[in-house]
This record gives sequence, structure tokens and C-alpha cells, in this order.
Amino acid sequence: QVQLVESGGGLVQPGASLRLSCAASGFTFSGYRMCWVRQAPGKGLEWVSSIATGGVSTYYADSVKGRFTISRDNAKNTLYVQMNSLKSEDTAVYYCAKGGYYYDINYWGKGTLVTVSS
Repeated sequence: QVQLVESGGGLVQPGASLRLSCAASGFTFSGYRMCWVRQAPGKGLEWVSSIATGGVSTYYADSVKGRFTISRDNAKNTLYVQMNSLKSEDTAVYYCAKGGYYYDINYWGKGTLVTVSS
């Protein structure tokens, strides 16, 4: 069955960087758009970024544009997001999802917590 397992979260100071990974299995990873969605404490889901099947086309929420970079390694069935210049408002549980946006997401990972605090 489909499995999405995120890793790489943790506690960092403002301005620091983190790279999240999502190991995918149970489906043909290279055939699907993928995305990251986050949920800050006490708030709703926020789409963060998407990537097309080949990895060339990428899309970002305005809140992370210029700071986050999404990528994928289809040979390793792994999705990444490089997060730079982290801010306190980036504190959230980050979910990897199969699909490009809310309307076509059909599987979610369990999430990894990113806390940005001094």
C-alpha cells in the first residue's frame, strides 16, 4: 500500500535551514505530482509547494517563495524540501502528500514537526 514517511524535522533557531525528506513507496512515484502541506499550531492546513512528475516545474506559496526549494529524486522515490531563512511563522507539522494540490491529494504522510524558535 501507499506509504509516505517524512523525516528531518526538529527545533532550529530563526534564520537557520532544514531539509525535510519524504520516502515514498507502494506506487509509481515518478508518475505523480507531489507536494508539501503544513499545519501550524491551532491553524488549518496550508499548501506549501508542489512539484511536477519530472521535477522541472515547481510551485510555491507566497509565504515561502524564495526561501524554500522543493525537489525530488525519482530514482530514490524521495521528495525533499530545502527550507532556508526559517522564521517563527514556519513552525508547523509538515506533511508530504501524493498529489499536487488539495483537490488531487489522495494520500498523506504522518508529518514531521518543525519548530523555529530562539
